[in-house]
Order: sequence, then C-alpha cells, then structure tokens
Amino acid sequence: MPALKPSPIPGTQSLMPTTDVVAYCPGSFDPITYGHLDIIERAAKLFGTVIVAVATDAQKDHLFSTDERVALCREVCAHLPNVIVQPFAGLLVEAAHASGATVIIKGLRQPIDLSHEGPMAAMNHSLRPEIETMFLLASPAYTYVSSSLIKWVCGMGGDISAHVPAVVGQRLREKLGA
Repeated sequence: MPALKPSPIPGTQSLMPTTDVVAYCPGSFDPITYGHLDIIERAAKLFGTVIVAVATDAQKDHLFSTDERVALCREVCAHLPNVIVQPFAGLLVEAAHASGATVIIKGLRQPIDLSHEGPMAAMNHSLRPEIETMFLLASPAYTYVSSSLIKWVCGMGGDISAHVPAVVGQRLREKLGA
C-alpha cells in the first residue's frame, strides 16, 4: 500500500504515490469506458506503477479480440506515464504476482458488485496473502456504465459519446456496423 507521508497541513498525513508499489487493474475492457478510465487514473495517482491487465478469458464472448482490447487500452491510457497495458490469462492473483504487483484494484459500481468481488478477493487472499485487493468506488457519473450496456446502446444507434473515449466509440460503431 502507499506509504503515509507528511501532509502540508501540520499534524496530519496524506497518501502519496510511491514508486515502489505495483498495482494490478484487471478487466475484460470490452470496450474500455470512461468508468474504467476513471478507476485507472485514480489508481495511477496512488501507485507508482499500474498494470492494466486485459483478460483473455476464453469463457467469455468478446466483441473485440484481445489484441484489439489491449491496443484500445494503450491508446486511451497513453497520457498516463506510469500505466502499462498487457494481456493476462489464468488465475488473476497468479498473473498479478508474476507481474510484481502487491495490490489488485477493482472498481465497484453498485453495492451488488461487492457480492461478486468480495468472495473473489477472499479467495485471492487465501492463495496469495501478500497481495491485497483494494476496491475503488465508481465516481457517481459512471455507476450505471458497463461495457455490455454501451455495446447494446451503440448497436441500437444510441449516442455513447459521454461514456467512452472518441476512439473507442468509433471502433465500436465500426464493429457493430452502427
């Protein structure tokens, strides 16, 4: 976790990014949304390195290939110098460990997300107790944004420009013929 460092306010401390902590931010990112980007940007302020880990989950039908999702994430995160984008397969906690991460970052949009993410965090902790899971609550503007919903709205001809970066919207419309 980030080290507590002196704050400019006397008698207090604040969290400051430390260059030695690697955080792992996994997801399918099919496609990456402003909600994902919000979590990634906030994590990049807290940790020295953030690895955006694009899942190659074979059990899911992805609209974009792994290579396309990695490329889109790299393009969208290009303004963040401490963010690395890479694909991963297999157990999340083992991929995080292999990357040198000591923190897994998960975004939560709604309270129901915790019922799914909580048990996974507990299992990951049992497998690798040296890796912590940190939950970041979605910013209010993104609590209802999901990749699935974005794909559906776009496929129906709806305007998704407020929910995804322009390059993502363009590639999504091309994929869906919308």
